Amino acid sequence: MNQIAPEKPPIPAAYFGERVLSVHHWTDRLFSFRCTRDPVLRFRAGEFAMIGLMVNGKPLVRAYSLASAPWQEELEFLSIKVQDGPLTSRLQHIQPGDTVLIGKKPVGTLVLDNLAPGKTLWLIATGTGLAPFLSLIREPEAYDRFERIVVSHTVRDVAELAYRDFISKDLPQDELLGELVAGKLIYYPSVTREAFPVQGRITALIESGRIFTDLGLPPLDPAHDRVMLCGSENMNADMKALLEARGFEEGANNRPASYVVEKAFVTK
Repeated sequence: MNQIAPEKPPIPAAYFGERVLSVHHWTDRLFSFRCTRDPVLRFRAGEFAMIGLMVNGKPLVRAYSLASAPWQEELEFLSIKVQDGPLTSRLQHIQPGDTVLIGKKPVGTLVLDNLAPGKTLWLIATGTGLAPFLSLIREPEAYDRFERIVVSHTVRDVAELAYRDFISKDLPQDELLGELVAGKLIYYPSVTREAFPVQGRITALIESGRIFTDLGLPPLDPAHDRVMLCGSENMNADMKALLEARGFEEGANNRPASYVVEKAFVTK
């Protein structure tokens, strides 16, 4: 007898069901994937959406920053792998053709409108906290608003510097964004557990002044610097204390200020 395949549960109304297009495994702890994008979906660079999978007939979702730019036709996400994590233990095994859930209402604090006008935009990330900044550095408006944009990405191991070549090589040569990026985008990777030209936590690199010496820029000053933070809870907390000791004020929706922080961060 021919067996009838079980029907797939319907996609809940709050989500789009999108098709996985490609998956890239950076390390045994890190992967990224691209999927289709419903034309109806709207978001601002730096926002996150609830994404996930249908598990036992129900949506299992977490907040993920959109790594793709608002103008791109596909969606891109960067994720950790947690072997016993409810979602990432499953999500890391997706294949092209699989269906992922994408929330219909992206939100978030890491948007340009939440910062007051300034000269230098510092995007400070650890690990997969780089994701929203991948969207922002592909957003032409960011280059209109700031004279320069610094992407600081700190990871444990060199192999976890995801998108390193994209930021340092591909983007400056991009036929659409290359002219905007040239001379304005500065990439500053650092590693904490392996030999690398720049070693150490970003807070230590700021407090020692090394990052400013390396880049030829003045120390952080709320008069002209604007900062976005996205990473581990420890990094966010330490950086908030460091910034506020220097006179920075936290911005939010409808209250632009000198720095913002993303509190939604996937750990499971």
